[in-house]
Amino acid sequence: MHLQKISHLRRGFTLVELLVVIAIIGVLVGLLLPAVQAAREAARRMSCSNNFKQIGLAVHNYHSAYKQMPIHMGGTNDFNLTSADNTDLNTANSQLSVFVGLLPFFEGQATWEQISNPLNKNFDGTTPTVPWPAMGPTPENDDYIPWMTNLPTLRCPSDPGVGLPSMGRTNYAACIGDALEVTNIIGPHGLNMNHKTSDATYAPRARVGCRGAFVPGQAMKFRDILDGLANTMMMGEIATDLGDLDKRTTPKDSGFTSTDTFVDTAPALMCASFVSSARPQFWTDGTNTAGVTQRRGYMWASGFMSQSGMNTILPPNERVCTRTSAYWHTGPMPASSRHQGGCHILMGDGAVKFVTDSIDTGNLNQPGIDFGGTGVRAPGAASPYGLWGALGSRAAKEVIDEEL
Repeated sequence: MHLQKISHLRRGFTLVELLVVIAIIGVLVGLLLPAVQAAREAARRMSCSNNFKQIGLAVHNYHSAYKQMPIHMGGTNDFNLTSADNTDLNTANSQLSVFVGLLPFFEGQATWEQISNPLNKNFDGTTPTVPWPAMGPTPENDDYIPWMTNLPTLRCPSDPGVGLPSMGRTNYAACIGDALEVTNIIGPHGLNMNHKTSDATYAPRARVGCRGAFVPGQAMKFRDILDGLANTMMMGEIATDLGDLDKRTTPKDSGFTSTDTFVDTAPALMCASFVSSARPQFWTDGTNTAGVTQRRGYMWASGFMSQSGMNTILPPNERVCTRTSAYWHTGPMPASSRHQGGCHILMGDGAVKFVTDSIDTGNLNQPGIDFGGTGVRAPGAASPYGLWGALGSRAAKEVIDEEL
């Protein structure tokens, strides 16, 4: 009887055996976890690409319906206003992004109905003193429900950014080109967004500087993309800001006091001295950085470059630099993403491509195309920024003869 009890007890695990089994399970989990994470990111990246394809299809459907692409930096405007304050409760002040017009074409009909009609409700549920006007106020008004609405089609699942102080975020941005001259000014009107006044010098400069598929304030058509839809980028992916001084999402004030000096500076030097040597993906500190209204992708309804625009000067996932901290100023604002090694871009023909951070960017020591430029900087010249710049320009006789 005693021997039987001993035999029965020996059928259990010893402490050493149990520890060995736990260790083996831990090793297996450790080996499998990276593979699981990679598979989940691959699924998120695929979803991100599908969203971009939906946006591309929406642009083509919009063009079929209205014989033009949606206007970037459009919306209502009272050109008699002279205030230097860019905020407006009564009009959108021609600050709306391309995505506002696209809403009915990518399942945003409910939000479009709120925008296109007067709205008698605030975001917090209260009633405004005067109903919000059709087409809304300027995009930074956070009492206006549509501007605070997050639209699933405009969000990449790989981007974790949520919540205040952002409003409705976007991970996609319109391509304005490969130059810096007057890319936040409404071209046809020659409107200076700093003072809401017309200036005849801005329109010709905007025609030179806004070399992308979208030109702020101007109705663009597919026929205007002379390089061909398959050779021209229409939009690029952007990461949204997380408040962590990421150089890709927190625009840095370059400190330049003169626009001309800024435009005449080589992109390789713009804000380069502010990058942390210990953490190259971040700025050194919080000084001289942009305010909330400039944080990347914080307002999908805003057409300003920091919010829903990008250019093809510095390569993907490089630093975002502005001349000053005023949100109507522009600078190198490349595409970016939370994916590893690159980002998505949307071509004019609707194709979505993944470009790497190492894409050819030509000569970044060369200042870009300029209204008064000559030689390689002359209006209409080929992009000095290699394949990346050529993708961003629509009419410089640049044909992409390689697979991205």
